[in-house]
Parts: sequence; C-alpha cells; structure tokens
Amino acid sequence: MKNFLKMLLASFLGALVAVGICALLFFGAITAMMSFGDEPIQVKKNSILKVTFDTPVVDFSNASNIDLLTMSVQSSNSLFKVLRAIEHAAIDPNIKGIYMDLSRMSTSLTAAEEIRRALEDFKSTGKFIISYADNYSQGSYYFATIADKVYLNPYGIALLTGFSPQVMIFTKTLEKLGIEMQVTRHGKFKSAVEPFLNKEISPENREQILAYTGSIWSFMVEEISKSRDISVEELNRIIDNVLSRNATAAIEHKLVDGIMYKDEVISELCRLMDVESEQKLNVVYFSDYMSLAQKVSRSQDRIAVVYASGEIIMGESSTEVSSEYISKAIKRARHDKQVKAIVFRVDSPGGDAQAAEIIARELELAAKEKPVVVSMGSLAASGGYWISTPASVILANHTTLTGSIGVFGMIPNIQKGMEKYTGIRVDAVNTNKNSDFLTSVYRPLNSTEKEFLQEMVEDIYDKFITKVSNSRSMSKEAVDNIGQGRVWSGVNAYENGLIDEFGGLREAIAVAADRAGLSDYRIVELPIKKSMLDELMNTILNAEASTPLNKELIKVLGKYKYLLNSIAHPGIKARMEYDIALL
Repeated sequence: MKNFLKMLLASFLGALVAVGICALLFFGAITAMMSFGDEPIQVKKNSILKVTFDTPVVDFSNASNIDLLTMSVQSSNSLFKVLRAIEHAAIDPNIKGIYMDLSRMSTSLTAAEEIRRALEDFKSTGKFIISYADNYSQGSYYFATIADKVYLNPYGIALLTGFSPQVMIFTKTLEKLGIEMQVTRHGKFKSAVEPFLNKEISPENREQILAYTGSIWSFMVEEISKSRDISVEELNRIIDNVLSRNATAAIEHKLVDGIMYKDEVISELCRLMDVESEQKLNVVYFSDYMSLAQKVSRSQDRIAVVYASGEIIMGESSTEVSSEYISKAIKRARHDKQVKAIVFRVDSPGGDAQAAEIIARELELAAKEKPVVVSMGSLAASGGYWISTPASVILANHTTLTGSIGVFGMIPNIQKGMEKYTGIRVDAVNTNKNSDFLTSVYRPLNSTEKEFLQEMVEDIYDKFITKVSNSRSMSKEAVDNIGQGRVWSGVNAYENGLIDEFGGLREAIAVAADRAGLSDYRIVELPIKKSMLDELMNTILNAEASTPLNKELIKVLGKYKYLLNSIAHPGIKARMEYDIALL
C-alpha cells in the first residue's frame, strides 16, 4: 500500500511537472514572438509619466508568479526599482510631471510611505503631480495627498474611517477538532498564541494594538493635514462622523480638489501641457520607464541589498526567510571584496528562533568586516527584530511594525481529534523516560515536560533581550520593559530606542554609502532571483498561493495557513501574529 501511494504521488507530481514545462515553453515562445521587433521606449520632450501601481509593489520581486489555474504570469514590481525610477524622473528634463491613476492601487502601507516620500522629492523640483481615482481607499488617499491636485470620480468615494484591525480566533475550531494547543510563553503582550487560547482579544493585546495602530493612524492624519491644509482636529471630526461618504462631501470638506470623470482629468492635463488633444499628449507608462531609469554605474564598488522577506524558517527555501538561503546570501556579500557595505532589508514577522540566530550570526560576521545597515519594511518583528540586531544602524518607516521581543513554545495534542474523526490512535514505545519529548503530538505534555518547555522559552527570551541589550546599548531591564512580546510602530520604536532613524530603502542605502565612504557605487540585490523554471516548480509545490480568490478570502486563507503551520511545525518561536491588516 505504501509503495502504491508513493508511485501514485510520483506520477501525479511528474504529470504536474510535465504540464508546467510545456506551459513554460509555450509562454517562452509567446513572449519571444511578442517582443520580437519591439523598439526601445523613448521619452519625448514635454512628457507626462503615468503611474498606476496596480501591479503589487514588493520588497523583493522574483522572476514571476505563475497562476496555475488561469495559466498566466502575475508580475510584481520591486520597491527599489520604483524608487529609483521616481528619482530618475525628478532629474529627467523630458518628464514634466506625473499623472497617477490610483483606482486599483496595490501596495502595502509602508511601501506607500516610502514611495510617497520619493514623490515629495520629485515635487520639490518644481514638477507637478496630478492624482485621480474612481475610488480612494484610506491607503491610496493618504498616498494621493502628496499630489498638487487630487481628483475623484463623481460617483466615487474617498472614505476615511480609521483603522479596525481584526484578529481571527481559532479556539472553538480547535475544540471542535479535538486539538489542544499546549503553550508556554514569555511576554504578556506575546499575542501570537492568543488565537489558540482565548475566546477574545486580551486586554494586553487590545492595549498594544490600539497603541501601534493609533500612532500609525496619527502619523497618516498629520501627513494628510499638512498636504491638504486641513487641521488635524477638522480631519478627525470628518473621520469620526464619516463626513466623506460621497464625492460631493469629499469636495465640500476639501479632501479633494475636483470631481471629474477620467476624460475630464485628461483634458485638464492637456491644458496643463498646452496641447490641443489627448492624442498630442506625450505619455510614458511607468512600467516602461522603470526599465529605462535604472542607474548603471561603472564603479567597481558595490552596496549589496540583501532581502529577508517572509517567515523565518530552518533549511533552504527561496519562498521564506530560510536560515541557509539567507545566510548564504549574506556570506556571499561578506566575501565579495567589491561589496563595501550591506543593506539588510527585513520584512518578516519572525518565526523559528534557531533559524533567526543562524542568520543573525552570519550578519554579525559581516558587520565585523564592513558597514551593515538594516532597513525595516512593513514588518521586522520578533524574529524579524532578532535578525536585525547585528546592524550598526537600524532604519524603519513610521508605519513599520517592529519589536515583539518575546518567545513562545507551542506543542499541539491532536490525539482526541484523531480518535474521534478517524478512529486512529497512536501509541509509542520509548527507550527512555522522555524519548518523545517535543516530538509527539498525540498526547498531552506531562508536568515535567511543561516545566522543561518553560525553561527553554525563558532561556531563549533571556538570550533575546541580552542580544538586544548589547546591540542597542540598553540595560536588560530596559529591554525587558519594552519587550514582553509587545509590538511597536516605527514611531514608538524610535521613541523607545529600538531603531536609530526614520527612513526607507533609499535612506538606508545612503547611510551605508556614507559609512563606506562611497560617492559612486553599484547596487547588487541578493539572494539571486530564481529563474522562470525555478519559479514554476515553486508554484507547483505551493499551488495555493496562486488561487484566484478575492482579497478577503485570501486574508482568511492566510490566517488558516497560520493555524495549520502552527500545528504542523511545533516548537520554540519568536514571531508575532502578522495577519493583522491595517488597510
């Protein structure tokens, strides 16, 4: 029976691989035919750069994301290339302004903050920015307010209500399934375990969520206030009373400058550029411009940007922050004599504590040889903060979530559910008293094992706060006071000393260049991106990621993936419950 199942699985995977390779060859042929004879994009004088950001902007853009069900290639843009293109447009004499259509904007809040800052620099050169949307989300509206003029569809909405993060609770589900999550933790704010234990958000977790979401929301409101010349008090009155519920109300309360259809905005651009019709407008699409605008220096000096995006795990995987995969990338940058500094871009909720230490150790070795600067993305929490500690300088955005300095251990007991729903009972024969300690999920922990597990958690927590204490020049008591698993926004993290400066990827690269004494340098991005074939194989093995479901369903599936991962991978963790969405 076992051999039959192996053969069946092998045949199934073989068929998938064969289909994938055929699809790859088909895509390659089509791409080649489409690109044959294409002429290079040229930017004419008096051009407008059209920006949509409807393609996701991510920290680290792999070769492709392949949707197996629709047989299409889903692309994404790297944040670094987006920022560099905007920088180039600011000094490009042929680009006179930017027109943003944000109707389908797809970026994280932190990416929006970094891009918005780059657009602010663009606007400071005297060039214009015009924004339009059929509807503005809170994130896209915050982003749009950097524009000189903000326009909205007459039937659209720019609804501002504030944040309302939601936490999915699995306790009753686990009870129905007959699964007991056996948890030990250090940190009263370590909320990653709460979905498995509590029936509602704990007072401590409610306090920390309100604190970090409140500080981020206050930052956004202040930025909108400055851009729109509306007092913070008036903005909060509009938000509290939902006074931006339609386009007429939005213009009445000065949230937008005009109510227009898209064709009317185009006409406005024609007047601005002094041309007679849309056909006379010189429009350059941002997706094309990015390929033209990448600065290529002839300098042999390099700054390596190493990306750590995803959950921290043991092993070697290109889909997460795996200990071997990321360590090899850091080691490569360390040994490369042409690399004069390293920017470590962290976007991770944490994960396996041992994997985090393996990565941190490699970064420590690199920091002894060349400047290492950490740039925090949307998340650099728990294990994500752990791997950041070796840096001499840590930068984060105002909207970054970080901290969560805490540890927990979690061992599921699924025996009751196995017996109830399958009739299967697992028994064991041990050669020693604790032979199945931390390896069996088919029985409850005894009191001795619970004590051992708590000791392990306490030991790792002590190592964690000691590491932070040494790197941040703080006493262990001070670190413990801001630790306990508490999540902080970038705003709060700067106040309590967990980060050194506000800034994103651009600013981190500038700091690294300054510390290395570089005025001319090239950027090398690591790890090396996977080929199309590698991506296809990865997609086959992770097919759920390509399911074309709506955003809300994807969020729900992401939370269930968190549940399943927690059951499938028990042990000591340094991570936060990262599926809390602010937008």
